[in-house]
Amino acid sequence: MSSSGRRPEHMAPPEVYYNEEEAKKYSQNSRMIEIQSQMSERAVELLNLPEDQPCYLLDVGCGSGLSGDFLSEEGHFWVGVDISTAMLDVALEREVEGDLLLGDMGEGMPFRPGTFDGCISISALQWLCNADKKTHSPPRRMYTFFSTLYSSLARGARAVFQLYPENSEQLELITSQAMKAGFSGGMVVDYPNSSKAKKFFLCLFAGVSGVLPKGLGSETVDRGVPSQVQFTGQRSRFRNMKGKSAKKGKDWILEKKERRRRQGREVRADTKYTGRQRRPHF
Repeated sequence: MSSSGRRPEHMAPPEVYYNEEEAKKYSQNSRMIEIQSQMSERAVELLNLPEDQPCYLLDVGCGSGLSGDFLSEEGHFWVGVDISTAMLDVALEREVEGDLLLGDMGEGMPFRPGTFDGCISISALQWLCNADKKTHSPPRRMYTFFSTLYSSLARGARAVFQLYPENSEQLELITSQAMKAGFSGGMVVDYPNSSKAKKFFLCLFAGVSGVLPKGLGSETVDRGVPSQVQFTGQRSRFRNMKGKSAKKGKDWILEKKERRRRQGREVRADTKYTGRQRRPHF
């Protein structure tokens, strides 16, 4: 999050926002490096990779290669994809061990089927929720990304995305497109009761449904504040996780009807929510 309080994705497209000045922060700011390393470690933990076995991993939105550094330290081989040339230039200057590729995740992952044993992504997925160009359709771009990612993963592999969702509608959009592409899985929330420490991880399973891990700090979770939401064949709801629920229930419908009345538009009576009964037709 920027110091001004505005979300970075609202300020400019990622290839513009992450310019040379912003990219340098990711190699010079010790706090930023520490946070990135911690989130990368947690993402790899959620991948549930085989112990003491090097894997071939994909890092989506790899930036300057900080998450890749952790992958290398763990003995894994990796390929990083990012849309910012400035960030990739920093990664090259730092001589990271992974292979780097300039690319827009919304245009899909250009890899052969079954290439990777897993995928991680730190603070990148929420950028796909924005339309930075007139030709951009967030649902279509997200489906393109998830469907090509699904193909590039070995069956039984996982993909873990740490993200900063703006509201429950974004969570709905992201998970619905992931499901449409063939993934199962769900959202893991670490420290759900903490406004500062709370972290969202989308944990996806390719081909084989797995057991969704528990979020850290979930042993002290309050009632009604879930530390995980699993989805398989139906859209999941995210009430109490982030912002307002996207579910169009009674309050939402009544509010919409009242708004239409104020606009002078005709509103059809509905027995489900008005309590008025219609006469049966014989």
